[in-house]
Amino acid sequence: MNRIALLILSFSLTLLAASCNDNQAEQRGEGQKLNVVATTTMLRDLVTQIGGEKVKAVGLMGPGIDPHLYKASAGDVNKMQEADLIVYNGMHLEGKMGEIFKNLRDKDKEVVAVGESIDEKKLLASSDYEGSYDPHIWFDLKLWMEATNVVADAFIKIDSDNEDYYTASRDNYMKKLEELEQYVTARSRELEAERRILVTAHDAFNYFGNAYGFEVRGLQGISTAAEAGTQDVSKLADYIVEKQIKAIFVESSVPVKNIQALQEAVEARGFQVQIGGELFSDSTGSAGTEQETLTGTIKHNIDTIVDALK
Repeated sequence: MNRIALLILSFSLTLLAASCNDNQAEQRGEGQKLNVVATTTMLRDLVTQIGGEKVKAVGLMGPGIDPHLYKASAGDVNKMQEADLIVYNGMHLEGKMGEIFKNLRDKDKEVVAVGESIDEKKLLASSDYEGSYDPHIWFDLKLWMEATNVVADAFIKIDSDNEDYYTASRDNYMKKLEELEQYVTARSRELEAERRILVTAHDAFNYFGNAYGFEVRGLQGISTAAEAGTQDVSKLADYIVEKQIKAIFVESSVPVKNIQALQEAVEARGFQVQIGGELFSDSTGSAGTEQETLTGTIKHNIDTIVDALK
């Protein structure tokens, strides 16, 4: 092929690529924001951090909602069908929505499972689902940095005209996560190793414990679908007395009664354990608060944990 023919072919391919981008923009409307649906509050925050003014972020679950038990409504399905991109966690976090995501993919919807995009070697095994992994990846900030890359890449794939914007937003957010990682590490080190024992309502904090040197005990399993039994309460109460643990913690998306029953069981053994505060596990905080964002949630959690156990 001669030089002129190569130039013509290159120019044609450039026009074809530009035409594809133009068609995508026309389907949304020129200058219209990307319509992105995210399942959890953590993911809605991530979509907002990366997408900024270029994205309309729609969250299905509000603050305090337990994603393990969430059932999608007909309105939720309509929102996802109308979206340019759907972002969910995966690994059974949205336990009752798996079939919906599969059906959307079969209809050629852009659907991204951020947790399932991370190298399996970096994931922790799930005790509730054989052959699967613990879905609570946001508690290891290094893994959340990988999730950030996954979402940014998804935006760029379907809206390449704004690649520079998404790249800059991703880089800015990465800096915030790196600073928060340093803060969490420093606060964790305020506790002697033997005091770094975190007892919570369910087993959501294993990534946190693995990353920052805490032994983690949850009253319920990784999923909240199974109730804690009397034997679970008794065993954990014995452990708290044995280790002389000063504080245990409730969670914003799990009923308080389970931890209160644990506290009563410990007191029946002649030891006083305090409820050290409320942690955010499967949801961020309320709108308008610092805890509305994931970074604010993580800062709240580490401050609450360390202050109670010191």
